[in-house]
Amino acid sequence: MLIHILINQVIMLTPAQFFKCLSDDTRLRCITLLQKEGKLCVCELTAALDLSQPKISRHLAPLRQCGLLQDSREGQWVYYRINPKLPDWAFPILESALLAADKSGQFNKDLERLHNRQCSPEAAACG
Repeated sequence: MLIHILINQVIMLTPAQFFKCLSDDTRLRCITLLQKEGKLCVCELTAALDLSQPKISRHLAPLRQCGLLQDSREGQWVYYRINPKLPDWAFPILESALLAADKSGQFNKDLERLHNRQCSPEAAACG
């Protein structure tokens, strides 16, 4: 399990921990969608990546544990977003990953599924 330490409200995350967290394709797909959209709930990620809820949750857990993601509860929904307290060096890397992903067919399919999904927390159709 990766552990992060808060010093002056900035997460002390080593580059090795950062890249290890992103080394899985599903986790990287989640991160790039979150980087693009700002915040998403599990059901939105499930629809976008066309994967089961348990699989998405299993991949979000290490991203949260290493400090890359923050979660927040809004009513019955739990939303995830990129942690704004990451070290400064992490943000240009995430932005570069998004720019690279934006050119890939997989990312565009994920984004299309996200925007065409039937479920939505606002419509209370997610489950």
